[in-house]
Amino acid sequence: MRRRKPSIYKSPEELRAMVRPGLLTEAALTAVRAAIRPGVTTGELDAIAERTIRDGGGVPNFQLVPGYRHTLCVSVNDEIVHGIPGDRVLQPGDIVSVDAGAEVDGWNGDSAFTTVLPGGDAPLTTARQTLCDTTERALWHGIAALAHARNLNEVGAVVEDAIDETGAWGIVEDFTGHGIGRSMHEDPPVFNYRVRGAGPAVKPGLVVAIEPMVTAGTIDSSTDDDDWTIRTLDGSDAAHWEHSVAVHADGIWVLTASDGGASGLAPLGVTPVPVP
Repeated sequence: MRRRKPSIYKSPEELRAMVRPGLLTEAALTAVRAAIRPGVTTGELDAIAERTIRDGGGVPNFQLVPGYRHTLCVSVNDEIVHGIPGDRVLQPGDIVSVDAGAEVDGWNGDSAFTTVLPGGDAPLTTARQTLCDTTERALWHGIAALAHARNLNEVGAVVEDAIDETGAWGIVEDFTGHGIGRSMHEDPPVFNYRVRGAGPAVKPGLVVAIEPMVTAGTIDSSTDDDDWTIRTLDGSDAAHWEHSVAVHADGIWVLTASDGGASGLAPLGVTPVPVP
């Protein structure tokens, strides 16, 4: 007998269960934002995030990934994703992407932000800030598209257009967004660019992590000897933004933002509705 593939759609009760891990993920990243500055090590940021998640009654879900023992991924400058926290001291002008997730009662949240640290060479930091802003803008356009899309792959087309509107950037193709729920990474994939096919229907119960990864140069990448850190092959800078978003009967809600994404979506004419 063939086993049925699990549905990608959550029940209303399951959607409600995903609110708490989303908020705890946001709390961890908020604590990191308050602490991140030149002179701080990536390991210190990791400890802050772990303490926040555990004090909130959750478990750092990155630590549940086989072979990974940290709460965060902290990717600096030419590192795209999966940078391992440790003794690295952050420098003025660094562009830093911070990715975190929390599990609460078997349900997951996942979110990331990028920031440019003050100081350093002005032209370089200005270019890095533009890259950061472009990637965040693309994230919010993708989330807004989810509010009215009929099929999921429409989101990737909107993300691609939002990136292309601001200049010549590289849209990373080796990594995508994903479904999220009982596992941090589930079906379906969420592309950040146009693909053939419509993808699954956008309907109540769909929960996805939308996460554009954008570079200032090539999209080609390599993996460090640590088997985790992914960096651009040409040494160009990278940025990464992510939110977990739920679709329900009354609209969409960004689970990893305490306002449901209202501030990011307002300029795009979308009003998020809390999960009932």
